Amino acid sequence: MKNKFKVAAIASVVGVLALSGCSSAGGSGDANTVNIVGFAVPEAANDAIADKFQETDAGKDATFSGSYGASGDQSRKVLDNNGKDVDYVHFSLEGDVTRLVDAGLIAEDWNQGPNKGIVSSSVAVIAVEKGNPLGIKDFGDLTRSDVKVITADPASSGSARWNVLALYSYAKAQGMSEAAADTYLKKVFGNVVTWAASGREATEAFKKGVGNVLITYENEAILAKQNSEQLDYIVPDATFRIDNPGAVLKDADEVATDWLDFVLSDEGQTEFVKKGFRPVGDLDISGIEVQGANDPSDPFPVPSKLATIDDLGGWSKVSAEWFGKDGKKLRFDKLYAEATKK
Repeated sequence: MKNKFKVAAIASVVGVLALSGCSSAGGSGDANTVNIVGFAVPEAANDAIADKFQETDAGKDATFSGSYGASGDQSRKVLDNNGKDVDYVHFSLEGDVTRLVDAGLIAEDWNQGPNKGIVSSSVAVIAVEKGNPLGIKDFGDLTRSDVKVITADPASSGSARWNVLALYSYAKAQGMSEAAADTYLKKVFGNVVTWAASGREATEAFKKGVGNVLITYENEAILAKQNSEQLDYIVPDATFRIDNPGAVLKDADEVATDWLDFVLSDEGQTEFVKKGFRPVGDLDISGIEVQGANDPSDPFPVPSKLATIDDLGGWSKVSAEWFGKDGKKLRFDKLYAEATKK
């Protein structure tokens, strides 16, 4: 893509094979090690959950290693290496898991439980400079001439695809026709100054002052504030729910299944909540203070119009309409090309 600014990678480990800690699992005989490959955003939450898991009987002897980066890139690396040294994946998009299901690395029934394979959840928000000097209120403001947008690139990043769908759903919530929605999207894309490789790299670019508005996950904005970054964020009244899948590989060490069960438990979800994620399931969060949230005691306001992937027909339909691969240009690619042509 033109005008793409690649921020230096900040993944804790680069590449699936560069896993820290014990060297191998995934059926290779290294018992009690959970090798995690995931998208960049939930690393801090997974680390916190791992600490709690190690306090349980099931996890007392467990050790962890992790590789984090752009969701699509991470999924393809697992595939290219035939799942070697990987026990558990935590990706941004369903398709990044089903790619591994199709390859026989993950069981076909991975998403048949009550949570349908989803382990973490959030919503799309707008991060702005401290004090919101531009007076940004919602996604409609992102077409203004004084706005310089940062977002991740759908070619590599799952969070970027959520961002595009959030913008589209906002347009439809305003009653726009498909043609009008396309016009709106092109205006926003024309204001993008950075298409980063991942959601985390987009955040890093924003922190460096590359632009003045960041489209991101709510939890990513909250975590940045927990880390004393000088920013604010807005939860638009019309936005999109983000659901991130997790799954255990077929050849994983047995402790990885115990890990996934713990991730979905109230204890595991509580750690997600503390890092700014919305809980999956029926966890009562009334007594949990979420530092960094706009209101720590009531951290997750309910948007009046919260669209979901199911509202758009599911990922199979959305991917076939919006996001091309192998050189195929679909709706996003065409809108991007029109928005950035000179």
